[in-house]
Amino acid sequence: MGHIGFSYVGLFYLLLLFLPNLLWAKNKAEGYDPSDENPVLLLLERMGEVCVTCCAVIFSDFNLRPWSPWSLWLVGSLLLMALYEVWWVHYFRSPKTQQDFYRSLLGIPVAGATLPVLAFLLLGIYGKVVWMLLAAAILGIGHIGIHLQHRRRLEETL
Repeated sequence: MGHIGFSYVGLFYLLLLFLPNLLWAKNKAEGYDPSDENPVLLLLERMGEVCVTCCAVIFSDFNLRPWSPWSLWLVGSLLLMALYEVWWVHYFRSPKTQQDFYRSLLGIPVAGATLPVLAFLLLGIYGKVVWMLLAAAILGIGHIGIHLQHRRRLEETL
């Protein structure tokens, strides 16, 4: 279920998540328009964001433990977060079009949305925190769903 206490690993993940998003706020994709997003997906995205953020910092189960085969879940999660940072580097170095924003990375569709969700899912498995698993699933439905809708509309206009 999860042990309540501060997670420095969760805080680190949130920094990896929020810092590029703060930079993105000043470097949004050309023509980006969130006004027609599905309200149900938007609600799920917002709920997931709040729940993932809270879970990341209040469960000490995400903190480092002695190495075991179970630690591979954390390694996998960290690799996904590293790929997420690589995706942002590609975006910030690109012309910052919508195609750049919704593009795949290594075959992972809408990588800017998919990678962090998967990273938090694996972090939830590593910490054995069912609340993080649920929060990441809710976030994934909303966030990935919205990104897929935007990408689909973009492909229809090309």
